[in-house]
Amino acid sequence: MMNGSKVAARNTPYKRIMLKLSGEALAGKAGYGIDTDVMKMLAGEIKYIHDKGVQVGIVIGAGNIFRGVMGATKGMDRASSDYMGMIATVLNCLALQEMLEQSGVYTRVQSAIEMREVAEPYIRRRAIRHLEKNRIVIFGAGTGNPYFTTDTTAALRAMEVGAEVVIKATNVDGVYDADPRVVKDAKRFETLGYIDVLQRGLKVMDSTAISLCMDNKLPIIVFNINNKGDLGRIVSGEAVGTLVK
Repeated sequence: MMNGSKVAARNTPYKRIMLKLSGEALAGKAGYGIDTDVMKMLAGEIKYIHDKGVQVGIVIGAGNIFRGVMGATKGMDRASSDYMGMIATVLNCLALQEMLEQSGVYTRVQSAIEMREVAEPYIRRRAIRHLEKNRIVIFGAGTGNPYFTTDTTAALRAMEVGAEVVIKATNVDGVYDADPRVVKDAKRFETLGYIDVLQRGLKVMDSTAISLCMDNKLPIIVFNINNKGDLGRIVSGEAVGTLVK
């Protein structure tokens, strides 16, 4: 049974988190579209930490459907491309919402671009209230502005709702000094400083998102979403992936 009452976090250092999912993570091996098996797995991982009492906000990209920069490189106006990408994120939000609610978790989708028939408009105080009532909030349509990525959205929304950490789910188990899928002896970092990420051009999040987190002392954890149980271990305080602080 779904329970919308407020639940205090237990046995975890984090009361409220912001989870950043890439659109590619939803596509599975196909590389595009939405893989329902992957979505079910993600819903199970998220439900697990939710049941531990952690308040969860989520930002999802749209790389599995449409990427604004790709459209711009093919002669399409960049702003128009980005708006299309923002709308595409809402499709992913609705798909994840459906899977979460099938698993018995109250969920709300808030969109930075108004589409009242399918999502609430983004209102900061309402989002915080949903989180306090133990509802998962999925933030769609980016910031509502072109030229900003969903990485920046995750950092911004995390600060707006008072999340204690941004947890970025990727397809590798942390941040490396080279692509581990190409370079066999690539070194994984356990911890990094914000400045190190910016100076070395490491692919953690875009520079705007890193700068926002640095200015507001918001830590970032990068981990592999495909490793079952790692998200639960992170919210339990275990050292998983790479910590940027």
